[in-house]
Amino acid sequence: MPQVSVKDRLLEHAEDIFRRKGFHAASVQDITNAAGAPKGSFYNHFDSKQQLAAEIVHRYAQATDFSALHTDRPALQRLGGHLTGQLERVRETGVQFGCLLGTFAGDSTIAGEEVRRNVQAALSTWADQISRTIEEGQAAGEITTRRPAAVLAAFLVDVLEGALLRAKLRGDHAAAAEEIGIALDALRA
Repeated sequence: MPQVSVKDRLLEHAEDIFRRKGFHAASVQDITNAAGAPKGSFYNHFDSKQQLAAEIVHRYAQATDFSALHTDRPALQRLGGHLTGQLERVRETGVQFGCLLGTFAGDSTIAGEEVRRNVQAALSTWADQISRTIEEGQAAGEITTRRPAAVLAAFLVDVLEGALLRAKLRGDHAAAAEEIGIALDALRA
């Protein structure tokens, strides 16, 4: 079995530390302690905590599963499957810590420009993927055409992120699933 590099351990544990504490409260010492690495090794791999956070956001975005959007099911079912999958992703890492993108979006003013750009790019890519499915649903007469697909896609991302923020406060994601259902019902033609 290949040995995990110090850089990979730092990335893995930093994601958890950032998720639990937020960017501002997480220290390099917290991250290196969690990774079982000497503090000095951090700077062998990253120039700053901001650079590490930007890479974590990028990796998180790259790991987003869009496969539910690319099936032959009706568009609303694909959207529901995808959004439920994202809700499950957050549940697996701890609803009480919320979505990593939401956490960094909230901390973007102190986390730095690169983190802000990466969060913005991740949310934009996500909305673009959803928008394509909405366009297909609109063409099939399944989804309302009263609003452009891009606007509806941003709405769905915002509903999920807002629902996850509330779930973070409650420590329960049940209401988030219901809110996804309400949002999808609002898209029906």
